[in-house]
Amino acid sequence: MQWIQENSWLILFILWGLPLTYYRSKFRKIVYQTDSWTINVKPLFVKEIKALFGNLFPENSVYIKQRNFYRFYLLVYTILFVLYIYFTK
Repeated sequence: MQWIQENSWLILFILWGLPLTYYRSKFRKIVYQTDSWTINVKPLFVKEIKALFGNLFPENSVYIKQRNFYRFYLLVYTILFVLYIYFTK
């Protein structure tokens, strides 16, 4: 029990971070318009960043929905990190 208390932030980050690979893969497949699994290991970031903060496919409702969810997911990740920095000082 003591180990869990001492490492609660690590456990929280791992639990929240596990589905990140799935969500990022899904988002990248929409952005790069491919179904290939290799998109997950390619270091292509420019179009992905533009798609995350912009609107590359305004008519594509699947893209809009996934982009907004991915934004929310990353926002929660950022909030967790800020709280970690704030509370561990």
